[in-house]
Amino acid sequence: MQISNKCYYALRALFDLGTRYKQGEPNKIAFIASRQGIPKRFLEVILNELRQGGFVESRRGVEGGYLLARGPETITVGEVIRFVDGDLAPVSCVSTVEEQVSCDLNFQCPYYDFWLRVQAAMNAVYEGTTLADIIERWNKHNAKRSPHYDI
Repeated sequence: MQISNKCYYALRALFDLGTRYKQGEPNKIAFIASRQGIPKRFLEVILNELRQGGFVESRRGVEGGYLLARGPETITVGEVIRFVDGDLAPVSCVSTVEEQVSCDLNFQCPYYDFWLRVQAAMNAVYEGTTLADIIERWNKHNAKRSPHYDI
């Protein structure tokens, strides 16, 4: 399963807001777009959808912008992917959306159980990973890469 660019950008925007969550201040779309390399117009659409989904809040005015609606430790990667892209199935036969079943073998496929296990493993990783986990891993990764000078 490959997530859409829209979903990838949504995850990056949420990451950006998550790294600034403790500051409690709204972030301007232009700054998020610049920091994350997301086209500004596309980001506007994405953030509006994320607002409707309860992931972000928006504030109006000169000091306005976007911030997470809840803590990064409560937002899972799977929740975001499902909201933006829908079902997380690796192939259509294990999809929960009936219209997506397009295989001629239907449930007689020798790989059906395999795909169910793949889906379960993917879901475990997606649902077991929060935005806070991603931020923490990123911070550790960057700490290893930044030069350290002792004087």
